[in-house]
Amino acid sequence: MTEQVGTTGWKARQVVLSSRPLSWINTAFPFAAAYVVATGRFDALLIVGTLFFLIPYNLLMYGINDVFDYESDLRNPRKGGAEGALLHPALHRTVIAAGVVSSVIVGGAMVLLAGAGHPLSWVVLPLSLFAVVAYSVRGLRFKERPVLDSITSSTHFVSPAVYGLVVAGATVNFGLLALLAAFFLWGMASHAFGAVQDVEPDRQAGIASIATALGAWPTVRLAITFWGLAGLLMLATPWPGPLAAVLAVPYILAALPFWSISDEHSESANRGWKRFLWLNFFTGFLVTMLLIVWVRQGG
Repeated sequence: MTEQVGTTGWKARQVVLSSRPLSWINTAFPFAAAYVVATGRFDALLIVGTLFFLIPYNLLMYGINDVFDYESDLRNPRKGGAEGALLHPALHRTVIAAGVVSSVIVGGAMVLLAGAGHPLSWVVLPLSLFAVVAYSVRGLRFKERPVLDSITSSTHFVSPAVYGLVVAGATVNFGLLALLAAFFLWGMASHAFGAVQDVEPDRQAGIASIATALGAWPTVRLAITFWGLAGLLMLATPWPGPLAAVLAVPYILAALPFWSISDEHSESANRGWKRFLWLNFFTGFLVTMLLIVWVRQGG
């Protein structure tokens, strides 16, 4: 039975869909993993922080994106499902309000629980939220600034981990910096590869991106290079971190079939992107196993 447009159930479903539920884990897990590994604790801050980066953070990030990308999304056949809501204009204010209100309530509780003992967190969280807003909102639109778009997108996923480390009081060393650099390159690669499938819709809508600027096949090769470098950087992390270097391989293999893809056939990269979405769950499971080993051996 088709849900009637305009009902409360329909509105709630659209709001949830706009937050990209398939991607919730991509921001919540980095925070939770960083916090638990650094502290070894399961406490209220872990629960509230994970909840914040699980739902409100994604609702704010993707909700703003869906509102300000509505005109271009109309031309994009991928929109209207798990890969992004085609958000009805009547819901634009509702989605933004839901993102802002939930972020203020849950994020405020997280900040209160973190306390005043880690002033660097007062810098990291605002920068993270700025990146969330600046990516899509009119007047900034970092997503339309080639290369900066991939940097900003990667910040969306790395900054929750940095926040978790900061509020946990983690010690900064070379191994940790190598890990964060690898994660950042992974994020840039993922964004760049994801942009390839939208080259034609973006150009038709007059939207610039790293893929429209470089072209389809150069962007795919850049993404593969970044994934490769991320794997190499993991070799510089403490044991069992080097084992995670192998996790770059499935992403490279998923992108390799599109090594020479043309702009005209760039939409076919969506096949690789769908594999990428499921690879995240597989990779997340293996990373969790490695983190358990790391914690059990005393960090």
